[in-house]
Amino acid sequence: MTQINSFKDLIVYQKAFKLAMDIFEITKSYPKEEKYSLTDQIRRSSKSVTSCMAESWAKRRYVKSFISKLTDSLGEEYETAL
Repeated sequence: MTQINSFKDLIVYQKAFKLAMDIFEITKSYPKEEKYSLTDQIRRSSKSVTSCMAESWAKRRYVKSFISKLTDSLGEEYETAL
């Protein structure tokens, strides 16, 4: 069994990070008129997924805080998917 020493070892974090990087690359080709609306929003929400995961990892000893940050991460994921 693999030992997890950091949130960066989590497969879900790795996939979310890769998705955020893919989104950044894809949105480079979006029209200029979308630069400050759609492009900015989807980039910020996709990066927030991993940020919330990192915060939840730091709070994993406190169940309610841990769950709250994971819930925030899920909300950001939903926002990215829209």
